[in-house]
Amino acid sequence: MDHRQPALVGARALPDTTQPSIGRRFMLSLQAADSPRFPTSGFRRWFAERRKRAFTVSRIPFAELDQWYFEADGGNLRHRTGRFFSIEGLRLEDGDRSGPDPARPIIVQPEIGTLGILVKEFDGILHCLMQAKMEPGNIGSVQLSPTVQATRSNYRRAHGGSRVRYLEHFTRPGHPEVLVDLLQSEHGSYFLHKRNRHMMVETTADVPEHEDFHWLTLGQISRLLRQEHVVNMDARTVLSCIPLEPAAGPDGAGFPDAVLHSLGPQAAPRHSDAELTGWLTSARAGADGSVRRVPLTATEADGWIRGPGSITRRGGADFAVIAVRAEADNREVPSWTQPLVELTGPAVHAFIARRLDGMLHVLVRASAERGSLNGPELAPTVQCPPGGTARYLDQVLQAPPDRVHFDVAQSEEGGRFHLARTRNLIVEAEDGFPVDQPEEYRWMTLDQLARMTRLGQHVNIQARTLLACAPSVW
Repeated sequence: MDHRQPALVGARALPDTTQPSIGRRFMLSLQAADSPRFPTSGFRRWFAERRKRAFTVSRIPFAELDQWYFEADGGNLRHRTGRFFSIEGLRLEDGDRSGPDPARPIIVQPEIGTLGILVKEFDGILHCLMQAKMEPGNIGSVQLSPTVQATRSNYRRAHGGSRVRYLEHFTRPGHPEVLVDLLQSEHGSYFLHKRNRHMMVETTADVPEHEDFHWLTLGQISRLLRQEHVVNMDARTVLSCIPLEPAAGPDGAGFPDAVLHSLGPQAAPRHSDAELTGWLTSARAGADGSVRRVPLTATEADGWIRGPGSITRRGGADFAVIAVRAEADNREVPSWTQPLVELTGPAVHAFIARRLDGMLHVLVRASAERGSLNGPELAPTVQCPPGGTARYLDQVLQAPPDRVHFDVAQSEEGGRFHLARTRNLIVEAEDGFPVDQPEEYRWMTLDQLARMTRLGQHVNIQARTLLACAPSVW
């Protein structure tokens, strides 16, 4: 695999010109900590005002869901239009087990959504058009979102509401300035085979700004990633797909310099790209077991109980299914009801990082979630669900402050999850942490992980969030 950053990701290559590469232009935007176009001080006032708007979300019993119903045959929870998503059952049948794995509810959303960020150059610096978007499951009600964050049902207006703003920039065939265009996976533990189209499109046209949208540099967004529950999951996963091309410079002794050089194509990795690709392919080819959709009522035998206002598991689980009513005057429809998945506590996702041959590497794991479409993907060192356990969890949570370089609570997608939060960490390995690891782990530079991300459906959403946050460390 060529170590040079491509000029265009997921589409056709831009012609050679004397202009800086798109990777270098993105890096210049990342280094722009503020912008005269929309200063960070103004952002704080604007964002606080967005959060003060009259948004209400309340839990309701299932009987009060409008347009949603439990099927008489099988009990699946569906929308009467047949659109949006459904709550069904899923059973993992693993050849290594003596019997089938317990069935559990799963979100089935076969349609592919669009997550798109519109970019434009102001004063020689790329800016991203970001949205202050309300979602019913958001912590803080409003979070910073992509320009467009919509399912096919939304942008085809199955809800009967207004159009999705700025969608036209992402639906024109053959758009000459598509910078990123990739399919990526979503949470495989809670969705069945869910994918979203990730796009970044550059424009030179005049774009009228709605009051819920503003242009920000990557540097401004990067600093907002260090604040709790500000930049939403959909924005983080799109940002993980951008190519970055750092300027050459001397090796630094500190961790921030190590991050910078680990992001660059000059990185000297422990494993070649071909070795890593072969390792992941082998893990996928050797994965045992399969999943089978089953009626939601089939989960009852495995302890799942449907009450008036929630579906929970006897003895506990990492999530439940609930129903809510939401009201927001700036959404396509002002009021609606829907099911949400409620996690029972915070998750923990972390990279353990260390220098190998003078270059920063992060430890990744080839890991499959039951709803994954292609089997194992590259996951963080630690990916621990609420109330769960994981290898190296104690080392991450008990690391001294001088080894913790990123530690921020961030939210999961508020359109499907209710107040779901994850503690995301990047932790420097302790002295004596083993270089040699079990077969399911490998050391990678950030540049290698970024290139694997730009292949699409190779890096899971938990690792993509950490990759998006890594530049904010310096």
